[in-house]
Amino acid sequence: MIKIICIGKLKEKYLVDGINEYLKRLSRFIKVEIIELKEYPSFDESQSSIDKTKVEEGKEILSKISNEYVIALDPNGLMLDSIEFSKKLESIYINSSDITFIIGGSYGLSSSVKDRANYLMSFSKLTFPHQLFRLILLEQIFRAYKIMRNETYNK
Repeated sequence: MIKIICIGKLKEKYLVDGINEYLKRLSRFIKVEIIELKEYPSFDESQSSIDKTKVEEGKEILSKISNEYVIALDPNGLMLDSIEFSKKLESIYINSSDITFIIGGSYGLSSSVKDRANYLMSFSKLTFPHQLFRLILLEQIFRAYKIMRNETYNK
C-alpha cells in the first residue's frame, strides 16, 4: 500500500480530476490512500511564525505514521530519474510492505518529520505548489509501476 500524507485540502477541480484519474490507473497495481491534513496558518512571515507552523503541521503528519517506510519530499533531498525511482520503490517493497510519501505545506517540512523519514527525495530544483505536486507524485508513481512491469508508457 502507498499512503500519501499532504497538508491542506485540494480545491481546484482540474487537480482533483487529474488525481482521480491517476488513482484509478494505479488501482490495478496497488492501493493508494491520500490523507489530507489541516494547513496551519502562519500569522506573519517571521521565521518564528513559520517555524511554529511547520512544527504544528509536523505533529499532525507524525501522528499518521507508524512503522512504514517514509519518503519525505523535500527540495534538499536526493533527485532520481524515473527509472531510479522505479528501482527505489521496488527495493522498498522487497524489504518492507508499505510506503508513505509526505508532501509538506507552503513552508515545507519540520525537522522532526525529516528526521523520521527513511529517505529525503527531491523531484526538482524548481518550486511547485504543494497541491499540484500531489498530481505530479501520482503520475511518477504510476510511471514507476509501468517501468517495473516493462509496460510502455507515453513519454
